[in-house]
Amino acid sequence: MTAQLNARGDVAVLVPAAGAGLRLGPGGPKALRLLAGEPLLVHAIRRVAAADSVRLIVVAAPAAEVEAVRELLAPVAPVTVVAGGAERQESVSLALAAVPAEIEVVLVHDAARALTPPQLIESVAAAVRQGHPAVIPVLPVVDTIKEVGPGELGPGEPGPGEIVLGTVDRSVLRSVQTPQGFRHEVLAAVHASADGALTDDAGLVEKAGLPVTCVPGSELALKITRPLDLILAEALLHVRSP
Repeated sequence: MTAQLNARGDVAVLVPAAGAGLRLGPGGPKALRLLAGEPLLVHAIRRVAAADSVRLIVVAAPAAEVEAVRELLAPVAPVTVVAGGAERQESVSLALAAVPAEIEVVLVHDAARALTPPQLIESVAAAVRQGHPAVIPVLPVVDTIKEVGPGELGPGEPGPGEIVLGTVDRSVLRSVQTPQGFRHEVLAAVHASADGALTDDAGLVEKAGLPVTCVPGSELALKITRPLDLILAEALLHVRSP
């Protein structure tokens, strides 16, 4: 049985949360690391549940933590928890299998983007409703980006180095966030035919030759990957409401 939020909502949100998060340092699964005393997953689900269009949330938890995650989230929002897989793509597929066919808009969201505002969730969902097969939130790239290759270091310097091959035009670059939104049938089809792991689900849609539409992202939807990101996210919690 699926646990529903708003019966009139038309959006399912999948949250793959089975990853180890090794770049965050030693500890338990990444989604269960603490931010201001609460797991990242709790922060993320609280904000997803605050989006009025969301009818169903499916979390793919570490296989050994399914019951613990179910109990953790019970006071936060009605959530369906399934066992995730070894890779993110497998976890998304397992979560998608729990979504009823009548829900036409499916979003995939990272628990590591724990401060994502509900408004961004609604923005992505609205673009999918307009008929776009896939929608991603993006931000402009602000750093100068260099393409590099193998090169020689100076005399007396140990080991090989890198040299700049060119400067990439950042005006055509975007940093991609989540949630990423899809027509249900599109996401199901690309996962059914996937033949290699990718870092995001929109990449599967690209490989299938379908267009991926961009909408403005949010600075609050930063991805918590390194210990420094936890410090930044905690500072944001003190100055911004959910």
